[in-house]
Amino acid sequence: MLVEPGALLAAINSPDDLKQLSEDQLVQVSQELRQFIIDSVSIYGGHFGASLGVVELTVALHYVFNTPYDQLVWDVGHQAYGHKILTGRRDQFPTNRRYGGMSGFPKRKESEYDAFGVGHSSTSIGVILNDNCMSIDPNVGALKEYLTDITTSRTYNKVRDELWNVLGKLSKFGPNPQQIARKVEQAMKATLLKQSNLFEALKFRYFGPVDGHDVDHLVTILRDLKNIPGPKLLHCVTVKGKGYALAEKDQTLWHAPGLFDKVTGEIHKKTYTAPQPPKYQDVFGHTMVELAQQNYKIMGVTPAMPSGCSLNIMMAAMPDRAFDVGIAEQHAVTFSAGLATQGLVPFCNIYSSFMQRAYDQVVHDVALQNLHVVFCLDRAGFAGADGPTHHGCYDLAYMRCVPNMVVAAPMNEEELRNLMYTATLPENAGPFSIRYPRGEGVMPEWRTPLKKITVGTGRVVQEGEGVAVLSIGHIGNYAVRATEQLRAEGLNPGHYDLRFCKPLDEELLHHICRQYKALVTVEDGCLQGGFGAAVLEFMADNGYSLPVRRLGIPDRVVEHGTQDELYKECGFDAAGIAQALREMAGKVVAKAPVLV
Repeated sequence: MLVEPGALLAAINSPDDLKQLSEDQLVQVSQELRQFIIDSVSIYGGHFGASLGVVELTVALHYVFNTPYDQLVWDVGHQAYGHKILTGRRDQFPTNRRYGGMSGFPKRKESEYDAFGVGHSSTSIGVILNDNCMSIDPNVGALKEYLTDITTSRTYNKVRDELWNVLGKLSKFGPNPQQIARKVEQAMKATLLKQSNLFEALKFRYFGPVDGHDVDHLVTILRDLKNIPGPKLLHCVTVKGKGYALAEKDQTLWHAPGLFDKVTGEIHKKTYTAPQPPKYQDVFGHTMVELAQQNYKIMGVTPAMPSGCSLNIMMAAMPDRAFDVGIAEQHAVTFSAGLATQGLVPFCNIYSSFMQRAYDQVVHDVALQNLHVVFCLDRAGFAGADGPTHHGCYDLAYMRCVPNMVVAAPMNEEELRNLMYTATLPENAGPFSIRYPRGEGVMPEWRTPLKKITVGTGRVVQEGEGVAVLSIGHIGNYAVRATEQLRAEGLNPGHYDLRFCKPLDEELLHHICRQYKALVTVEDGCLQGGFGAAVLEFMADNGYSLPVRRLGIPDRVVEHGTQDELYKECGFDAAGIAQALREMAGKVVAKAPVLV
């Protein structure tokens, strides 16, 4: 279905086209841009509220600045839809987040207007603070708006700079007048603009707050700010989901709602006639409550993603034992370490890709002290349409090399529950990492009794002969499909779910290496330093020389697409696993001695 843009938006294929419009037309352009985003996302999906909240700011920035020569950096890529539409990618927008289509985030290879590739960054490097009232209470009032107008006017700043120079010349006659003037200015701002102290201390000139949805006012302010030298910060107050009433009311739900009816607001959900497997994150959330009811020491910690990881379930049931520490992964880890020093058992839930930001804290604050912190890494492996900024490719590799760390991955919901329970036991009182993917599992009846798993033990899925596949985590279910297909063809491969990347089940690996002639390893993670590499290290250390084929994420950036599309691209979907097993079985037959 083709979404038709409004009359003005249809004529904008670059910021140069936008600049041909009069300022009186910018309100209509903003309205048309917002409607185009609503129409498109309702049909094709994507992140929603964040881009609606910065429509006017996006229009004003491209209207005032000479992009791409003047480079815009979007700290949070979820806000960049309007930017992409205005910079020549309107016709590509239906392919947003689809395999082979437009990225949902700024991407340097995609456009010269994308100055910096970001996804969901927490390190703000821009000078416009988009305050959408989600984490900071908005500053309101006519006085503050008036002060902003004064401090951004050309006249004010010209007089200020000239006076500054004059005061500098008088400094030899006594106390530095510039220092006195600066103190007066800082005192005034500290009194009238309560949030400015931090920015001023960082040597940013603070301007704001301003209405981030008044495009005419934004254009005027941005033009003035262009001519003010030095670091500056403009504080814009916006509403996430602006222009779509339901998104304004429930900003969490409408962050990325999927497909929906833009008129009624009904979010389209698949209907099933039989029970369906739950999302791994929901299994985590419900199991946390179950474990915490049994053990008063268990606590939950997440950096600003309670609904994304389902810790909100525990927050509702036990608000005094679950903590959202904001977008601060490093703090989440160190806070968890502090809880552990007091005898508590914190579950620190962070998306795999975001855990990379806190790696130093994992090593120094947790592992070196051998503290009992359970890391639950959601979105491990390919994260789907969010693409390379969100893919959790590296956690098996980067956790495996950390001393004292247990590294585990469940193949299904029951295994996730049992690993979580195992991680709480006193004999496992050290760093414990559990990774699992985005999306659904495989067990509709998943509320199984909690059982202890001996750390470092795998399990036999299927004994076989000739060639065997070794898997870790959810991708093992694809290996099951592959082996079932091959048995129908007359082959009988073995299948083993190792469950632990560290420590490895060496007893089981000895059995496998003695029984089979060739191996295939499968992981939804990077090949360098990951699960397959760990198996090869074991074989080298123990003198085994079997041929091994490693399947996993290659040493390159893999773009966005559905998980199944990306598994296929990288050769470890069910068909790819089956083909690798066929080829390795063929090598076994070719090397077999010929009996005369």
